Amino acid sequence: MKKISLIVTTYNKPDALALVLQALAAQKGVEFSFEVIIADDGSTPETAALIKQLQPNLPYSLQLMWQEDKGFRAAMARNRAIAMASGDYLIFLDGDCIPQTDFIARHLQLAENGWFVAGNRILLSEKFTALLLKNSLAILKKEGIKKEGIWTRHITEWLLPYLRRDINRLLPLLRLPDSSLRKSQKQKWQGAKTCNLAVWRKDILKINGFDEQFQGWGHEDAELVVRLLHSGVRRKEGRFSVPVLHLWHQEQDRHQEKKNRQRLEQRLINFV
Repeated sequence: MKKISLIVTTYNKPDALALVLQALAAQKGVEFSFEVIIADDGSTPETAALIKQLQPNLPYSLQLMWQEDKGFRAAMARNRAIAMASGDYLIFLDGDCIPQTDFIARHLQLAENGWFVAGNRILLSEKFTALLLKNSLAILKKEGIKKEGIWTRHITEWLLPYLRRDINRLLPLLRLPDSSLRKSQKQKWQGAKTCNLAVWRKDILKINGFDEQFQGWGHEDAELVVRLLHSGVRRKEGRFSVPVLHLWHQEQDRHQEKKNRQRLEQRLINFV
């Protein structure tokens, strides 16, 4: 395995991003042979200030790709981050999705030529998210990078939060080994999301990355997966191996969703 590039998409959520970057600093079994590139879709200077603050103290390389705020252009932001990446294997993560300490190591265990890995997520409640984000930046500035947090919790420590409905599911926190079952739906495009998706750089370059005509919320990740499948790359399931903890947030403006869905459906028709 060669170098890994994590591409973390963000927009005006420095408090959440601070937790994600600290969780990445706590990764185990990877000897920090990875880089992190922030794909910033037009945040205010507060996010850049956070990056500048953290860069000298992180065990991995951290770079910022910022583009002007002209609406939801996550596809373009990710493409620009891909252009900056030096890794052979790309792991896409959202800036409000916190990985556990074995996240990268387990993604690498699943990595296989000719396959992309679709991970999954566990949703956190609004109340629990607010508690985690409370004074996040102030604490970071005062105490520095924390080695422990929700990213270090064992599954047994999540039982009570699950019973309190702080998280929506408990079973995805289980860990199962790699097996042929992970390839049982190798042509499935539904449900694969770039909040937790791993793909070889050569495979994503072969299809020219994300379609930047997708603007506004919705379906740019599904459309990418459809084109990966059409190019011969197959899906490998990352469930029960690489979950992320998705912080609650208000629903995105979806006025472009219908147009984006039509574009996705046209792509599906073209590939029948």
